[in-house]
Amino acid sequence: MIIAMTGVSGSMGGEALAQTIELAFVEKIRVLLTPKKRNDKLARSLKRKYGERIEVVRGWLSDAETCTKLVEKADLVINMAAVIPPRSDKDPRASYLCNQLGAMRLTDAVANMPVQAKLVHVSTVAVYGNRTLAHPWGRPGDPLMPAVYDNYAMHKMIAERYVMESAVENWAVLRQTAMLYDGIIFSNISDGLLFHATLNGPLEWVTARDSGYLIRRIAEKEESGENAPFWKRVYDISGGSGNRRTGFDTFADGFSIMGGSPKAYFKPCWCATRNFHGLWYAESELNDMFGYRRDTVSGFWEAMGKKYRIFRAAQLVPSSIIGLFVFRRLLRDKNAPARWIKEGDIGRVTAAFGGMEEARSLPSKWENFEIADAKAYGSEEKQPLAAFKDRMLCHGYDESKPMDEWSLEDMQGAAEFRGGKCISSEIVSPYSKLLWQCSEGHTFSAAPYTVLKGGHWCPFCQPEPWNYDKLAKSSPYYAQVWYDSHSQDENLSYWFDKAGNACLGASTEDK
Repeated sequence: MIIAMTGVSGSMGGEALAQTIELAFVEKIRVLLTPKKRNDKLARSLKRKYGERIEVVRGWLSDAETCTKLVEKADLVINMAAVIPPRSDKDPRASYLCNQLGAMRLTDAVANMPVQAKLVHVSTVAVYGNRTLAHPWGRPGDPLMPAVYDNYAMHKMIAERYVMESAVENWAVLRQTAMLYDGIIFSNISDGLLFHATLNGPLEWVTARDSGYLIRRIAEKEESGENAPFWKRVYDISGGSGNRRTGFDTFADGFSIMGGSPKAYFKPCWCATRNFHGLWYAESELNDMFGYRRDTVSGFWEAMGKKYRIFRAAQLVPSSIIGLFVFRRLLRDKNAPARWIKEGDIGRVTAAFGGMEEARSLPSKWENFEIADAKAYGSEEKQPLAAFKDRMLCHGYDESKPMDEWSLEDMQGAAEFRGGKCISSEIVSPYSKLLWQCSEGHTFSAAPYTVLKGGHWCPFCQPEPWNYDKLAKSSPYYAQVWYDSHSQDENLSYWFDKAGNACLGASTEDK
């Protein structure tokens, strides 16, 4: 088997490469590394370690010829490349070139192969957007509502739709949940992004090691011929019952190895109250197929505490000192909500808090802030899909039906729930495109699977400008989640101007 991989310089990609190349049936893994100088050392290291079993292609994912070279004669293509926050916030062009255009170029390269490879595209939980504990459980088919101003999620959402609607015969889209990796604390104490996380918002974690093992297991089952039911589907890479937390719990887990806590290091008013991304995955289908989950959040942090002396040394430093020199300094960062408030960035403040008044009225003392108990919402439930049906979002059709029994009535019901209609007069298959019309009158084509199980809808209404206030007013599908963190009186549109500034205006305005 020949496997082509992108993103091997990242945490998941590095683990996927290291674990998959151990398989004896893997003849070669061809990896893409950008021409940046920092990848020279990695390229040499990979060749020294793996010899002829590694082929390094240097180039950009957004370049069609590079993608064609990467996938040549491959049996399996794994796209794990991503420009993630905070870089995607600061360099939207890089996000677009990698997360959107690059994924499209790679998909086209696979589609144009004389003998097509099978494509695994890694997407993200961020495409679901903000969730609260009113509806913490998510699953494929839920509405995709990338957080306002989130370049990463916006580009990822467009890319995965492109994969699903492409001429690639065998694809799978995997929506990765929040990932734990060795340098996670160091990465997150260098940018104001840390305070984008909502303290009472649901978060689910999986380790980079387990994510890499998932890719290995996919390759193993593909070699043994057991993967037929896997293809042409969307999945969530879940962490499971031991790995569901809230934002506050996540901070508490990580800071505990330094002998501290969120309450010791910062104030609750420093964190956004909405417009993040995170949820608990209600389905474990991917793990049922591949058995990739082995690590737990608690085990991960215990290992980190033992591995890095700096965390043990931090236990000897007063919490007030760590709070001052590690966390308070982040309030000055351009990506910090506190700086948005100070500088009057109305667009970002409204997106993250509901408005300047709401942001400034948040409590600064922990005793005045109510911390949610994740367990009370079923975070440790092993079978949440059955136990928490009342906290699942509705998809607008009879979900008990198998896909091969979907009818035109199901399409019409799903479209009506989204505020639109299905124009086509017959349904041929779950993957044969139909014509649809949204509440704004836009006509578009999409496969039934893309809409009903992918959660995608009108490509003209999304993602930018972010007109969710308007969409929610005409679509129960969007309203059921949007109004968990927004008032029905809100009537705003969010967009970027040509200079990249966050803008805000009435949703009826033409952008």
